[in-house]
Amino acid sequence: MKKLLEVHQLTKYFPIRKGIFRRQKGEIKALDGISFHIDSGEIVGLVGESGSGKSTAGRAITRIIEPTSGQVYFGGQNILRASPSQLRKLRPKFQMVFQDPLASLNPRKTILENVGEALLYHKMVNTKEEQKHRVEQILQKVGLSSSAFNQYPHQFSGGQQQRISIGRALILQPELIICDEITSALDLSVQAQVLNLLIDLKKTFHLSYLLISHDLSVIYHLCDRVLVLYQGKIVEEGETEFVFNHPQHPYTQTLLKG
Repeated sequence: MKKLLEVHQLTKYFPIRKGIFRRQKGEIKALDGISFHIDSGEIVGLVGESGSGKSTAGRAITRIIEPTSGQVYFGGQNILRASPSQLRKLRPKFQMVFQDPLASLNPRKTILENVGEALLYHKMVNTKEEQKHRVEQILQKVGLSSSAFNQYPHQFSGGQQQRISIGRALILQPELIICDEITSALDLSVQAQVLNLLIDLKKTFHLSYLLISHDLSVIYHLCDRVLVLYQGKIVEEGETEFVFNHPQHPYTQTLLKG
């Protein structure tokens, strides 16, 4: 199977600064040399306690934050060495959906603008009419109607806001979507709806996912493989069912006992 994403020895250290001159006195190793891959069409789960480095991993892979060192290959191209123009061409292929949809959507822009703005930026449409048509198609795919066009993010429920965020990622026709705790702020019934939507979209658009979550039941039911992150390191990985039924690392064992 084709390897879509390859991560090699990825690190992210945050400096600890003290004193009036803000001199560096140490560093926090949020990611300490993690390596893994995601195959085309695969769902990989990334689990760990709060503070383990899960969200940092997602942001470092996509260069929302700059890693300290390491290599990240997407489709054979090193994202971390890509120039700004090269990165701009690559970005539509890997998108990220965040935990708090309201915070990730621009409150001053309509849903049409929030979802469709990137189409114009990446020159994937030539006219406003094309943009409007593409946004309408995507909104339908995520379970919303075009009547949402001129409304604003705060006018929607949490589940609808997350559908809008998924639509915004999906409209660029990505191959990989990184989902960072996207159901943790939702009610249980809404969580199930959003997760079922992800499965449907995977089949329709042949997507791959990196699913970052602390919810082990979500990981168990959705993911082909799982990575267990502890203090910035991957301490265990493997096929989801095997890891859940035969955990080897003491941290994994403790995590599964809940």
